[in-house]
Amino acid sequence: MRIIDKLSTGKKFISLEFFPPKDKKEWPTFFKTVGSLAKLDPLFASVTYGAGGSTKGDTLDIVATLQKEHGLETMAHLTCIGSYRGDLQKFLDSLASAGVDNVLALRGDPPKDAPPEFSACRTLLHASDLAAFIKELHPSMGIGVAGYPEVHPEAAGREEDLAFLKLKLDQGGDFAITQLFFDNEHYFDFVRRAREIGIEKPIIPGILPVVSLKVIQRIVTLCGASLPPAYQAQLEEAERAGGAAAVERLGVEFAQRQARELLDGGAPGVHIYTLNRDQAVLNLVDGLL
Repeated sequence: MRIIDKLSTGKKFISLEFFPPKDKKEWPTFFKTVGSLAKLDPLFASVTYGAGGSTKGDTLDIVATLQKEHGLETMAHLTCIGSYRGDLQKFLDSLASAGVDNVLALRGDPPKDAPPEFSACRTLLHASDLAAFIKELHPSMGIGVAGYPEVHPEAAGREEDLAFLKLKLDQGGDFAITQLFFDNEHYFDFVRRAREIGIEKPIIPGILPVVSLKVIQRIVTLCGASLPPAYQAQLEEAERAGGAAAVERLGVEFAQRQARELLDGGAPGVHIYTLNRDQAVLNLVDGLL
């Protein structure tokens, strides 16, 4: 079932994002985590893969397993950078054969140290190109796209970045999921500005419970999100006083407050970047809906 059709009910929801393990030896533990979080009855679950499509095959196997064995409505991440049309078509055909009805269309990031000419297909350079490509090949497939409340790191400015979001949606995207953020005003302002330029499709906020100070500092550096100074100071104090467990408690409590405020403020639901940490997500969602 397409996610956009499930969104039409208007019921508040959570959705989850999983990260395929790099080593297949870790798959039993990964699927145990999935089984634990499947009990939350998420509206859908998305599955990412590495830079340049480095774990694309694993993503296909995992989304099929989540769909068939765990009863989750799944959405596979798909990037176009470094890919050929034929390979992308095979992947999309395989998803359809596996009963997966949704794709998150992304440009993607090149692998580390990739040359400037890395993108193999010069006609699929942007997520908007990929959204149109998916729509042409599989018109019945649901398509999500990414949005950036704090502006994409490569964008010239807020207006240009928002125009690209509109293009992605106009080219076939059904809804947007935002990059993570820690100040809800970023999201509410982003939605307001989107509506002002004619974007009416759902914009789902993405949130991440901080479980490690070192990990979150690396993540925000990569994705261009900002960690509010006051919150960072609290996390640092928690680490000094109580170590990793204290950081996770603080991070989960912050994410739960953030999610509640988003839902109360009109967000259709919240998309949780799980980092494959089941207990942190269970604690976050407890009493939320």
